[in-house]
Amino acid sequence: MSDASSIHPVDEKLPVGKLATLGIQHVLVMYGGAVAVPLIVGRALQLSPQDVAFLISADLFVCGLVTIIQSLGITRSVGIRLPVMMGVTFASVGPMVSMATMTPGHEGARLIFGAIIGAGLVALLLAPIMGRLLRFFPPIVTGTIILVIGVTLMRVGVNWIFGNPFGPTAPKLVDPTHAEWLAELKKLASTGGPAVPDGVVLGATVPNPIYAEPSHVGLAALVLISILVIARYGRGLISNIAVLTGIVIGCVFAAGLGMMHFDRVADAGWFAVVTPLRFGMPIFDPVLIATMSLVMIVVMIESTGMFLALGEITNREVSQQQLTAGLRVDGIGTMIGGLFNTFPYTSFSQNVGLVGVTGVKSRYVCVMGGAIMIVLGLIPKMGALVEAVPTFVLGGAGLVMFGMVAATGVRILSTVDFKSSRNNLFVVAVSVGFGLIPLIAPNFLMWMPHAIHPIIESGIVLASISAVVLNAFFNGLRVERSASINAARLADSH
Repeated sequence: MSDASSIHPVDEKLPVGKLATLGIQHVLVMYGGAVAVPLIVGRALQLSPQDVAFLISADLFVCGLVTIIQSLGITRSVGIRLPVMMGVTFASVGPMVSMATMTPGHEGARLIFGAIIGAGLVALLLAPIMGRLLRFFPPIVTGTIILVIGVTLMRVGVNWIFGNPFGPTAPKLVDPTHAEWLAELKKLASTGGPAVPDGVVLGATVPNPIYAEPSHVGLAALVLISILVIARYGRGLISNIAVLTGIVIGCVFAAGLGMMHFDRVADAGWFAVVTPLRFGMPIFDPVLIATMSLVMIVVMIESTGMFLALGEITNREVSQQQLTAGLRVDGIGTMIGGLFNTFPYTSFSQNVGLVGVTGVKSRYVCVMGGAIMIVLGLIPKMGALVEAVPTFVLGGAGLVMFGMVAATGVRILSTVDFKSSRNNLFVVAVSVGFGLIPLIAPNFLMWMPHAIHPIIESGIVLASISAVVLNAFFNGLRVERSASINAARLADSH
């Protein structure tokens, strides 16, 4: 007769009803962050609303699938078998948006998914040796990188509120009378009049009435204020889902004002299989793969700290073999993501925190959460509903989500000794400066070889390279492994 008390809380199988309730709680905590990345990248790629809705469904489906692989485990070598929810990492957004801007549409999607699959393979191969790579990423490096990631992403949140600087929502538009004049001039040129020089374009001089529209800004402010109030006065689960609740409040007001429409939700089906390679065969560009691989190394260092912290919360020691098994899922999940038209995956720290808050340590709760995510991914109406959320509503939440990423970088840097090691100031100062170059001077690369544009176009990659090199220059590569791990534990930037 087996003794129930001998079962570790991590391996405890709870009643189905309790599993479902706790699983839904985990899904709610991560849902806002899980759907943000496909929205950002899909719109950066200028995909159709139907394609963006599909990206959201695919993301939910793969979130669930990879979560089950991580929490349940396939073999001793794959899956950490702890209560872990997997989701898309924000660290990958900056490089992917740069790729999308450079090559929009389906071809850009194929380039991104090719880079993701390649980076996933690199992560899978690096999983057993991540302990040796920690020396290159002490707290001063990881903190600087995460700070730059957050600052870079803030541009996305701000543009969600006011409007993108290019296209229909740009601050200024071409004067219609000027456009008519140029059209008339071209017509005269075709009948023997003076030719219009090639490449002549009209400058945008007329203020755009839909840029920074007061009602849009007001709703974004409402979402932001709602999130802050809920975070301040909410308790338990309510506080943990402050961002998601704020978005829902914004959507209710937007719908009431006629700013949110549900036509595509009504047209979407109730069930559809998530098919791989929807946009065609991935394109494997070595430079793009190298860029995403660098992001994956940072992500795996964060995962290392997350797993060790979770081991302490659940009172289960995480061995080197288990750590490698968990990191392998980062690589495998990312490869699955690229195959199924979605993005790089890592453990969601919000859910690690939820394990500590609730005290429920059973990994089967996250297995149930993964199953719920799979079901949500198979319901196209869910993807269409998320796609219908106005960008200005998301903007209010974006300031919080992306700002928290930057704040996490600051928190990690607070553990760095700047008093006795003043050269650390140079590492942070110069690296942040490099990271801001693409934001402030996006055309700085116009005379540089096109092949290296994907690398130098990303402020995150520039800051990463700068931080690693400068740290090695000033501090060498001797670092306490525990210091890197403790910094990774603070990196709850997802």
